[in-house]
Amino acid sequence: MAKVKTRFFCQECGQESPRWFGKCPGCDNWNTLVEEVVEKSPFQKSSTKVKAIPLTEIQFQEETRLDTGIPELNRVLGGGVVPGSFVLLGGEPGIGKSTLLLQTAGKLAQTIDVLYISGEESEKQIKLRADRLGIKEEKLHILTETSLNVIRDIALTLRPGVLIVDSIQTMVLEELQAAAGSVSQVREGASFLMRLAKEEELPVFIVGHVTKEGAIAGPRVLEHIVDTVLYFEGDRHHVYRLLRAVKNRFGSTNEIGVFEMREDGLEEVPNPSRVFLGENSSTAPGSSVAVVMEGTRPLLVEIQALVTPSTYGPPRRTTTGIDYNRVLMLLAVMDKKVGFHLGSYDVF
Repeated sequence: MAKVKTRFFCQECGQESPRWFGKCPGCDNWNTLVEEVVEKSPFQKSSTKVKAIPLTEIQFQEETRLDTGIPELNRVLGGGVVPGSFVLLGGEPGIGKSTLLLQTAGKLAQTIDVLYISGEESEKQIKLRADRLGIKEEKLHILTETSLNVIRDIALTLRPGVLIVDSIQTMVLEELQAAAGSVSQVREGASFLMRLAKEEELPVFIVGHVTKEGAIAGPRVLEHIVDTVLYFEGDRHHVYRLLRAVKNRFGSTNEIGVFEMREDGLEEVPNPSRVFLGENSSTAPGSSVAVVMEGTRPLLVEIQALVTPSTYGPPRRTTTGIDYNRVLMLLAVMDKKVGFHLGSYDVF
């Protein structure tokens, strides 16, 4: 009987090691390495003969992007969904990832068939959430399943226009002995769905969990496999959410989408400046309004500053929402060129 080969994988960053370490050499987190059986990829090499094609002979016709029905999402994706694209959506638990994708599925299902796969919720739970969001489209098909082989068979039978998988950490390939969410399952599962997307020209959205540091959980190769990586950010105790792309093969990574979480789902915020300014009073001391560019959209933001005499030891410099070193540089310029000597003042 052949000896089983095992290696250790970091559950936070996917670092591979031949032996166990208390501290991961890749991400410096403690007690994150777990032992897994190393198996060959379950996918066999194709026996079909292939040959390279000269670039000038490749026939290409620019395809129309799919309109998601959500302009803020279209903006971040670069104008819509590209056929055959593979999109990863990450975010903290409870931030609204599933809500965003279910609303997107509802909008798309007004014109095309959409297959929504959940490995975390039952059909009844999804139905309750859909009712709350006002989604009643017949072309939206719901399936609770974790087997990727079953999902592929159903997708090839139904032939949907878009496939949504929530989440990649719950999916399994029966050919692998590892548990769901393990490094090998996430890596091979993502490769499996990527091939399905490219071979069938099927746009695939997958949800990815994030670590406590805010990075996508699982092996780093996951972010390399996909075409687009989206992060859904915000404070669960506040209503506003930001959607941004950190990787996009089909568009810019400078655009952001702004949403407001309400009882009936996510609502787009077409004028984020009004949100960022709030109850701004331009005449208040220590407050000013500046213009910043996020992609192609100018945004108005309010900057507040407070300067007080430092009476308790060395002067303090505290910043929120702005780079600390940049503030120090600005203070140095003000001291040298303008004559504002703030060396004995606290600056907030």
